[in-house]
Amino acid sequence: MPRSIYLFSISSHPHAKSVNSLDITFFKPEINFSHYDYFIVTSKQTSEALKQYDKSVLKPALCVSVASAKSYEELGGEVLDIGGGYGDNLIEKIKGYPKKIKWLYLRAKVVASDFVSRCQDDGYNIDEVVVYESGCSKDIVHVEVEDGAILIFTSPSSVKCFLKHHAIDADTKVVVIGKTTAKALPKGVEYIISPKTTIESCMEIVKNL
Repeated sequence: MPRSIYLFSISSHPHAKSVNSLDITFFKPEINFSHYDYFIVTSKQTSEALKQYDKSVLKPALCVSVASAKSYEELGGEVLDIGGGYGDNLIEKIKGYPKKIKWLYLRAKVVASDFVSRCQDDGYNIDEVVVYESGCSKDIVHVEVEDGAILIFTSPSSVKCFLKHHAIDADTKVVVIGKTTAKALPKGVEYIISPKTTIESCMEIVKNL
């Protein structure tokens, strides 16, 4: 009998039991967008938050992944460059620009990487504004996972929310979308990291399990 596949994400996939892991709350802070040259976008939720503003405020953006870049382009924004899927990978990208550039990082209330502070320490001009926050959803609290299932986690938050209410059994297979998500797993849990930070890439791994 094939293993059941559970996808813990705010996105879904037709070949998995998709469990919304997070509830998102958006904010609309007052921002002087004219003060900045470029945006830093590390989540599709940033693009959702920007829908609250007029499209004229959009600046060319450095995006962390293909998925975040796609959502920003769909919003009508221009993508400067795309990182390797992790916040830490953006450091090298940012340092490829002059220090006089004024960046605006539109971010979640809680973030997994300290790439901004590391760039700031080196003299790069980056402001941060919180435009959304995430909390554990009711769906992830009440989900019943079948024995021997395959679990796909797409963010550190999805792991942490799952572990608040469930355990990962020894016969469970775990696939994570990236290194940062893997770090949220308990010690001793075996996992496979997707070579690309996309759900499709995770599903390709599942086919071979």
